[in-house]
Amino acid sequence: MSLIHKLNKAFDHRIRLGIMSILVVNDFADFKELKELLEVTDGNLASHAKALEKGDYIKVEKSFIGRKPNTRYLATDLGKAEFSKHIEALEQIIKGR
Repeated sequence: MSLIHKLNKAFDHRIRLGIMSILVVNDFADFKELKELLEVTDGNLASHAKALEKGDYIKVEKSFIGRKPNTRYLATDLGKAEFSKHIEALEQIIKGR
């Protein structure tokens, strides 16, 4: 199998790559944090997060802080494992192996 086929299509888009990068190194991030760090619109972030959630790569937790709704995201074990494989494949491609 060529290295390019080891890449996970779920992480092809820069916003999904960014979401996973942030969630893999942090326990969680809330919607506002992700939006600011990635410099994306609400709709863009929501649609890409939904695609990652659908693939079971991230988990979404909704709660209230006081009266304000809060949505936070966590990488699942599957998400961490698949993202790690994706990054390893990228590194191999870059190194030309």
